[in-house]
Amino acid sequence: MSRTSRLPSSLLRAAACTGVAALALTACGSGSGSGSTSTGSGEVKVGLITKTDTNPFFVKMKEGAEKTAKAEGVKLMTAAGKFDGDNAGQVTAMENMVAAGVKGILITPSDSKAIVPAIEKAKAKGVLVIALDTPTEPQSAVDALFATDNLKAGELIGEYAKAAMKGKTAKIAALDLAPGVSVGVQRHNGFLKGFGATDKDVACAQDTGGDQSKGQTAMENCLQKEPGINVVYTINEPAALGAYTALKGKGREKDVLIVSVDGGCTGTRAVKDGKIAATSQQYPLKMAAEGVKAVVTYAKDGKKASGYTDTGVTLITDKAQDGVASKDTAYGLDNCWG
Repeated sequence: MSRTSRLPSSLLRAAACTGVAALALTACGSGSGSGSTSTGSGEVKVGLITKTDTNPFFVKMKEGAEKTAKAEGVKLMTAAGKFDGDNAGQVTAMENMVAAGVKGILITPSDSKAIVPAIEKAKAKGVLVIALDTPTEPQSAVDALFATDNLKAGELIGEYAKAAMKGKTAKIAALDLAPGVSVGVQRHNGFLKGFGATDKDVACAQDTGGDQSKGQTAMENCLQKEPGINVVYTINEPAALGAYTALKGKGREKDVLIVSVDGGCTGTRAVKDGKIAATSQQYPLKMAAEGVKAVVTYAKDGKKASGYTDTGVTLITDKAQDGVASKDTAYGLDNCWG
């Protein structure tokens, strides 16, 4: 997959809005839209709803949206779930944004299926709805999707792990996300596809919610179930670092291969330090920037974004494997977030 271009450093430095609870909205940015498409206040409003406002991935996504909204002269309203999986909070935030007169809503769904009725109501009111990072189920529930190809991200680390094992018998632990979240399913399935395995080949599977402490507990549970685990797939880098902590506690950190997805700065440094063997880097700033621009286009001329836009993924490792395309951590740190 072709790599994404690095976003301007000014985007990385953009200040985020103050944190918001799941039911609250924060408006940031300034400027007016065209008279024919603006709200009663004379401003074009764009909504952004993330899974949480604490995960660095979503913090950077919000910064990207905020910077682009300011450049485009539109008002950005933001909200987030209280925790990853807080569908009720996202539904309320979406209803509040529609009532506030947004022209479009960008959302990273906490529950890909449960959010669909709220999306349908928003679209019925003429609001453009774009999913970022995580597709809905069905994907066609939103007007458009700007996201990493999560199946491909999983495939890359699966292919890498297979090559790194060099024919050794693998005992796999899968530290997953949570039921009902398409991004977790896609990464998991992609890893298995890339590794040439099936769920029957997974010695232990645990949900982590993408949380570091839960990742550590999950890894400890897996080691109790199958002490011989030698390959660990993780949904994201916080879960990977939790797994590393658990393995280090057992003196196993040097002989177990950990692979992950995200490409945040902390995770990329962990690859450089040898804690994680490889990670698939994605680009949340680009997702948000492109999403805001799509809403602005809709506000100006009524043209709706549609279909899927791949925002890119790159395998990052300092231990390249033959036949698996990758970039080193110098590139990863130049393009990381968080």
